[in-house]
Amino acid sequence: MQNIGWIGTGIMGKSMCRHLIDAGYSASVYTRTKDKAEELIAAGARWCESPKGVAERSDCIFTIVGYPKDVREVILGDDGVLAGSRPGSIIVDMTTSEPALAEEIAAAAAQKGVAALDAPVSGGDLGARNGTLAIMCGGDSETYEKVLPLLQCMGERISLLGGAGRGQHTKMCNQILVASGIVGMVEALLYAQKAGLDAEQVIEIVGSGAAASWAINNLGPRIARGDYDPGFMIRHFLKDMGIALEEAKRLKLSLPGLALTQELYTAAAAQGLEDLGTHGLYKILAELNGMRA
Repeated sequence: MQNIGWIGTGIMGKSMCRHLIDAGYSASVYTRTKDKAEELIAAGARWCESPKGVAERSDCIFTIVGYPKDVREVILGDDGVLAGSRPGSIIVDMTTSEPALAEEIAAAAAQKGVAALDAPVSGGDLGARNGTLAIMCGGDSETYEKVLPLLQCMGERISLLGGAGRGQHTKMCNQILVASGIVGMVEALLYAQKAGLDAEQVIEIVGSGAAASWAINNLGPRIARGDYDPGFMIRHFLKDMGIALEEAKRLKLSLPGLALTQELYTAAAAQGLEDLGTHGLYKILAELNGMRA
């Protein structure tokens, strides 16, 4: 397991791969835009021209890309990871994606003697940089134990939740909680602004009591200083909420709070804010209230 492959070097993926390189693993990398991998290449990673090329050089291949269609392409495509994987190798998809796709990948991999885990993460750009992510795994226990030392380079809270797809289902639970949490955080800070309070003081005190949350303590200060750069983009959050709502529909489950949150974020995307961080919702609601953001 010393030779790892990495596909996807975005806001989070680059930092996650760098932790593995710093821990002494030999990395082969691929991303659609080579420039985004230059920092990893400078740190010793080998550039490959395709996901298949990454797999051919790796014992364990990690993917963290944008959308389920990207996962399907880089893993199951003709020039994808599975096409280049050897029997005994492991594929770990860390993208937030569809549970059914995770099951499909696991089944296709098994036919080639390859193991697979779905292992989406939570913690945003800060968690990725600091190696403190929560990692939610779906797959068999033997594969999980083999991969665990690598996951421990990237996260602090790591758990196997069951078979293929269970990691993705758990991530949907995470995103449902995050969605309502961000709306509450944004509305609280809008109230603070309207009442003439100092946002940073409010965050400090309420973030230490019963209302404490990851959102208020990590995204609240960014809003207070007018920093809407993404730790996690609105466009990707909309994707996640869409997956959760589709799964809820399949389960015959009504989630009105999540549906409302999706509508609010759709409005943000319609205003051209889809590349802001999820806390960019503040700008939309501030405008609706005639306030500055």
